[in-house]
Amino acid sequence: MATSSDIRKGLCIRYNNDIYKIVEFLHVKPGKGPAFVRTKLKSVTNGKVIDNTFSAGHKIDDVRVETNKFQYLYKDSETYHFMNVDDYNQITVQEILLESPGFLKEGEIVTVLTNTEDGSTLSVEMPQSVILEVSSTEPGVKGNTATNATKPAILETGAKINVPLFINEGDKVKIDSEKGSYLERVKN
Repeated sequence: MATSSDIRKGLCIRYNNDIYKIVEFLHVKPGKGPAFVRTKLKSVTNGKVIDNTFSAGHKIDDVRVETNKFQYLYKDSETYHFMNVDDYNQITVQEILLESPGFLKEGEIVTVLTNTEDGSTLSVEMPQSVILEVSSTEPGVKGNTATNATKPAILETGAKINVPLFINEGDKVKIDSEKGSYLERVKN
């Protein structure tokens, strides 16, 4: 058993007969009244995101999880296949358990959270940033250099993001996998 003061991003808890992962949280201490924790919870079974507020000192039922590094192998019609980099065991994961499936490239190393009680996969966490190649984008027009001007681009995984005008096809770009936004161009 944990309390609301133990809440942190990525913590898995048992709530309303389901297992939820804490996506966001904010400790609030108003000038009047008791403190509380405002959270955004994502269900690991169906992917729904709910908002919930826990009062200070509220008991929460945390789920013991184990984290392992897995390598992404391939995707078939409904599931994604991963291999444990330590013991080479393979697992299949439903798409709703993935945080950013659009940025997942074959060979990418991800972190898989597993419930220690029953061995079920709770979620797959992407690295903070990923490097992907731009497969198609419009060429930048000379003189069209307004401040922070962007254009749409399609990455090698099929994901669509906005990139600055100087990015061309074939360039490698660093992407924030959590927000799905452009960070910087990577030199070859």
